[in-house]
Amino acid sequence: MDQDKIKNVEHAIASWVESSNEDFDAMVDMYNSGRYSWSMFIGHLCVEKLLKAYYIKIMHEHCINTHNLLRICELAGLSLTQVQKQDFATITTFNIRARYDDYKQDFHKKCTKEFTDEWIEKIKSHRQWIKELLK
Repeated sequence: MDQDKIKNVEHAIASWVESSNEDFDAMVDMYNSGRYSWSMFIGHLCVEKLLKAYYIKIMHEHCINTHNLLRICELAGLSLTQVQKQDFATITTFNIRARYDDYKQDFHKKCTKEFTDEWIEKIKSHRQWIKELLK
């Protein structure tokens, strides 16, 4: 692989990681303001962006446009535990349920402080795991 392609891959990875970090801060801000469903929506983005960075690291090309975390993992050849699969499937729903009106009300009701606390911890854990893969 030539040096220009390596540089572009490294730049793309750094951009996704930086954007994920910014979204993480926004997720915390939404949580602190009591906007739990939006916090979960942004939490999904945090994980998605890191998985896309990992995809680029492995495949040396940009990932397809998808918000499905399991699909990104599959395309990147990531081997997941059953718990990770279940968590990523659930986190993927945060993107859909917070975005579309017919799901928003139900999702808003589901996103209690306790529910959001639990999922923020899971998002933090998954983010840390993916960041380790990016080293």
